[in-house]
Amino acid sequence: MNKFLHAISFYIFKILTFPFKFMPLRWLYGISDLMYIIIYKILKYRVDVVKKNLRNSFPEKSEKELLEIERKFYKHFCDLFVEQFYIMYASPEQAKRLFKIKNIALLDQYYEKGDSLVVAGGHYGNWELYSLLGLYLKHHLLGVYKPLTNKYYERFLNKARERFGAITVPMKETARTAIEYARDGKLFFLGLIADQTPARGEIRYWTTFLNQDTPVFLGTEKIARKLNQPVFFCNMRKVKRGFYEVELELLTNTPLQTKPFEITEMHVHALERLINEAPEYWLWSHRRWKHSRIKDHSQNES
Repeated sequence: MNKFLHAISFYIFKILTFPFKFMPLRWLYGISDLMYIIIYKILKYRVDVVKKNLRNSFPEKSEKELLEIERKFYKHFCDLFVEQFYIMYASPEQAKRLFKIKNIALLDQYYEKGDSLVVAGGHYGNWELYSLLGLYLKHHLLGVYKPLTNKYYERFLNKARERFGAITVPMKETARTAIEYARDGKLFFLGLIADQTPARGEIRYWTTFLNQDTPVFLGTEKIARKLNQPVFFCNMRKVKRGFYEVELELLTNTPLQTKPFEITEMHVHALERLINEAPEYWLWSHRRWKHSRIKDHSQNES
């Protein structure tokens, strides 16, 4: 029965969004402006979650400042929705107009040296644009995703992500896939959205992130140390509506020489710095702090 309902909801979604395929980006942004009114002003989608997250993350800011970030976030959130549809149907030439990599030559140097790359990012800017990195890289682009309950949506999204050369990898198969590529001598760019929230039973490490106790996955660090590959953080900045810049920041060339949890702290606080630059571009509607540290005793397990 669930499979049937999933199919029905997916095909309704496909029918309703089919016209987006034929619209230029400027038209889609018109739809985004309308969505902003509906989602934020009328439906107030997760406004309580956004307000709480912002207040706890920036206790030093006034209510007026927090409200301004909130409004800008919802405008950006609606832009993300229409940009995703644009990417699904855009040609490579059209897609490339959405963003550029500022230091692609650096990544090419690592390729020539025979290094694969482990790259952490977050739900910041438009993370779906990471799939477009396949248009620029010499490395194999491995994009890790969290499987969805509705497999119709999952296949649809993964097909869109693979259009420009990305290879989608389910989260639980990340380490095995990276090891197989390394064993076969295939150089890879492993992209990880590292600000996901672990399930209660999967929490192995807590840190302070945006002034709050925050559980984090250790996958980035574990894979980098296992394969002894350089670790980068992906800084994505929204320059203007419809255009982003990506700059890869080296965290370490020598992961085996780092202390336990040092790499994790590096990428967590690299994201924190990015958020502090322009808070409105992070996914504030995400229930990032749904777990409490008080009853958890798993800190510092490796």
